[in-house]
Amino acid sequence: MATHDYRGVFGADGTRRVTRTAVPEVPAEADLVVEDPASGFCGAVVAVDIREVTLEDRHGARRVFPLRPAAFLVEGRTATLVVPKRAAAAPARSASGSVKVQGHTARTARAARIWVEGLHDATLIEQVWGHDLRVEGVVVEPMHGMDDLTAAVAEFEPGPQRRLGVLVDHLVVGSKESRAARSVEGPHVLVTGHPYVDVWQAVKPSVVGIRAWPEIPRGIDWKTGVCAALRWGEPADGARRVLGAVRDFRDLETPLIGAVERLIDFVTA
Repeated sequence: MATHDYRGVFGADGTRRVTRTAVPEVPAEADLVVEDPASGFCGAVVAVDIREVTLEDRHGARRVFPLRPAAFLVEGRTATLVVPKRAAAAPARSASGSVKVQGHTARTARAARIWVEGLHDATLIEQVWGHDLRVEGVVVEPMHGMDDLTAAVAEFEPGPQRRLGVLVDHLVVGSKESRAARSVEGPHVLVTGHPYVDVWQAVKPSVVGIRAWPEIPRGIDWKTGVCAALRWGEPADGARRVLGAVRDFRDLETPLIGAVERLIDFVTA
């Protein structure tokens, strides 16, 4: 609601008359330049609430003024500053970046499954995609290795309503993992993966406070070598450090994100 500025003017007969001029309300948006006529202080809006506004002048000096009707000049004209209307809140996002389903109870588990190589892989996927998986009713299970993948898939008996997705570490051309993947893939089985030796390496180095993951010679257990090189202690200590640092998908490398998203889409199709 506009306020009014009452000004006295003189009519033709010399008598004083009072006129009423509407004073516009102006949202105190950030960087709006206004002047406090009482003090002469002129500056840009840097903060505002229902009681006061903070202005900053061109020298960086700041002053706080109460929000009062018709108390400021905007482009030389009297105005009433008001708190800007906020845009509608963005929908809440899950750690994977998907829109979070509010008030949802976990869906009954599908017959479909996603298998991953180890416990750390399963933990990481739960941290980032757990909400999505519960909404879709998808269970993630660790395989603890790829050695018996063909037999395990045959025992699972994949089908149209029983799809299987498999996430593989170090899925690169010519690797034993790529050969195992080819041996089990079919219309109801999808194998995806990432190029990293271990799922830890799919966590961005900066997230765990290092410049890069160390190079570990072949023949040395990768996690053991990494913990020794970085002085992290035992692999269990390293796992707590790495998994504890991940908050959402932005902490992960793109190949892992893409691989997991493809698997979720596949088993829920």
